[in-house]
Amino acid sequence: MNDASNPQRPEHDLQEQVRTVLRQHLGDAVVSVAPDEKLADALGERYDSLTAMECITALESAFEIEVDFVAHDVRYWFATVERMARFIADQREDRALLGSGR
Repeated sequence: MNDASNPQRPEHDLQEQVRTVLRQHLGDAVVSVAPDEKLADALGERYDSLTAMECITALESAFEIEVDFVAHDVRYWFATVERMARFIADQREDRALLGSGR
């Protein structure tokens, strides 16, 4: 099935890319976390505030985005894989519309 007939496919692919980046910091356990499950609940102490910051930095680098810790609600956007993927997609869309680089 191609992406045009399945609008959820690009979002799913982005979630898998996010998981790949997170796996470097959180290990294999992140693979089994549901897209809408809070990482802090699923992984406990493995997803503490320091690890969350490391994951955000890794996602910024991997997806060439910038997270503004003042303007963006990082506790909300970086709580689940699904939200992270949506945030990244939104940032990419904004960058494409504005025609600016990082």
